[in-house]
Amino acid sequence: MNDLRSMQEHDKNLHHTLLANNKAWSAQMREENPELFTELAKHQNPFFLWIGCSDSRVPPNQITGTVPGDMFIHRNIANMVVHSDMNMLSVLDYGVNVLGIDHIIVCGHYGCGGVKAAMGPEFGGIAANWVRHIRDVARLHNAELEAIANEDDRFDRLVELNVAEQVYDLSRTVTLRDAWANGRPMQVHGWVYSLENGLIKDLHVTRTSYQEEDGSVTIR
Repeated sequence: MNDLRSMQEHDKNLHHTLLANNKAWSAQMREENPELFTELAKHQNPFFLWIGCSDSRVPPNQITGTVPGDMFIHRNIANMVVHSDMNMLSVLDYGVNVLGIDHIIVCGHYGCGGVKAAMGPEFGGIAANWVRHIRDVARLHNAELEAIANEDDRFDRLVELNVAEQVYDLSRTVTLRDAWANGRPMQVHGWVYSLENGLIKDLHVTRTSYQEEDGSVTIR
């Protein structure tokens, strides 16, 4: 396949490279599994719902070694679970109640621009409203974060805490509460991906039931 990085940034036909890459990819996939597209055209039966960051460096299928059909995917800036976000809630409802998915993964990544922005001064624009949710996470964990002297370490910790809080918030949604009440074996996992080595860290904040609690999160 053609490498976009090797092409000039001002090339007006750069998008045609994607079409050429698609043909090559399709041929390769059909060679590896001749029945793949035939089966995918019939239905989808994904194993996981992935809620991740929109960052171009964190492609869910590639970093997990999965193929088309394995994951139902929702992405936004900083992998947020916002209770007023009808896009996310609709994906969640469809994934759980229509596709029957039992494993949900919230995956953040170190070096997240959204989290970094939340650590800085206030700014304007629509994105500021979204980043406000991450600032709330930082406020909730202010004492722990302020105790970390190194800024890079503090940044990494906020990335982790943000994922843990989104796992918690996901466990409070009506969709998940109803699923657990109906005996579904739902699991909500919290992971963080490293841009530096390509590895995923399990934060061990998995939720397997609805719990009445004070809203605190703990990362082991």
